[in-house]
Amino acid sequence: MTEQVAVVGAGAAGAAATYALRGDPVEVTVFEKSRGVCGRAATRRKNDCVYEYGANYLKPSDDRVTDLVTEQLPTDGLVDIEEPVYVFDAAGDLGEGRDADAHKWTYEAGITQLAKRLFAATDAEVHNEVRVETLDRHADSWRVVDDEGHDHGAFDAVLLTPPAPQTADLLGQAAWDHDDRRALRQAIASVPYRTVVTGVLHYPFELDMPWYGAVNTDKDHDIGWLSREECKPGHVPDGESLLIVQMNQPWSIANYDVRPDEMLETIADRAASLVDDDRVRDPDWTDYQHWRYSQPEGEIEHETLASGVDHDLFFAGDWVAGEGRIHAAVGSGLDVAGDIARR
Repeated sequence: MTEQVAVVGAGAAGAAATYALRGDPVEVTVFEKSRGVCGRAATRRKNDCVYEYGANYLKPSDDRVTDLVTEQLPTDGLVDIEEPVYVFDAAGDLGEGRDADAHKWTYEAGITQLAKRLFAATDAEVHNEVRVETLDRHADSWRVVDDEGHDHGAFDAVLLTPPAPQTADLLGQAAWDHDDRRALRQAIASVPYRTVVTGVLHYPFELDMPWYGAVNTDKDHDIGWLSREECKPGHVPDGESLLIVQMNQPWSIANYDVRPDEMLETIADRAASLVDDDRVRDPDWTDYQHWRYSQPEGEIEHETLASGVDHDLFFAGDWVAGEGRIHAAVGSGLDVAGDIARR
């Protein structure tokens, strides 16, 4: 008998789980609130540039992920960033990092290709711009209802992959008579998250630097991460530069509601000081993104999440893995697919 599984969220975890379930007697339906896929591993296009303003690249920290990207999925357009990642401290002093030779994968068309290729290898239905608001437990099935009151039918199991605070909200709205529901929701809601504001700064000239990205190690600089999209093949036209500047948690929270033009002016000023180039203060075009729930800063005990399994409710994401990285989200999706198949 074919089982019906609902996956809430088309990010890296949801895409990986859907892919891993493709060979089982399972029909997967994916519900995604936004227009695209891959969640915080996001890609935009503007003025002939392709840029990743959330997750920057995929690391080969999990052998299963490496095999997935380099052997199982199509590799056309898969690129490896050659330049190293540097580090800097609160004073802005830059120096070489420790992972200079590590792979840093993305795609010429953008990192969202990861989720697109995972979904393309399945027969799953992906419904974009559908915000799931309520889960109703009836007998041995779940009903999925969106924010417009539309009932999308009954499912034998549900996989929740949004960030922990949004997953907790869904549980809070769920019509589910379960003794441990409140404790489960509170545990998920307690996972701390980093808030990040990202500035995108473009220049009609090429910056001369020996590194691709730089990360703040002591977390006392206003900038948490700065990288150069021109180091990614196919992303930026020759002779141009595009900086991704992700601000640290305190700065992002303090400036979250500041007018975009004022915020970007400050971001450009901080970036110019860090790279020691006054030209960076005057980009010819900009973009920005606010991430209320950018990366988890802790993890949840898996024993806590296990209380949902007996009720065919599963969880996946970087917050489940306890590491705010794409490879961790993918690995979590692969793990939970095994749990669903066994269940």
